[in-house]
Amino acid sequence: MTESRSEWALWEVFIRGKRGLNHVHVGSLHAADAQMALHHARDLYTRRNEGVSIWVVPSAAITASSPDEKDPFFAPSGDKVYRHPTFYEIPSDVPHM
Repeated sequence: MTESRSEWALWEVFIRGKRGLNHVHVGSLHAADAQMALHHARDLYTRRNEGVSIWVVPSAAITASSPDEKDPFFAPSGDKVYRHPTFYEIPSDVPHM
């Protein structure tokens, strides 16, 4: 018995528009496997030859921070001493340190 589309995994699609640019998330799609996801991504998101590279990633494999965590997650922390220039002497002619 074959699985139905409703049982296919959700994949996130990233496209690189031109060589040297970053891949950008452009959308999601359902597919039975990685090869099908790649082909569907090509058909759906690069119809006008706007892509030079496609990444497809299972949504379940992505771990991301939440926008609600923005302040505590990215806030500088006193326990990150490597962020502070305390391991060497700063020359007196260096301004604003």
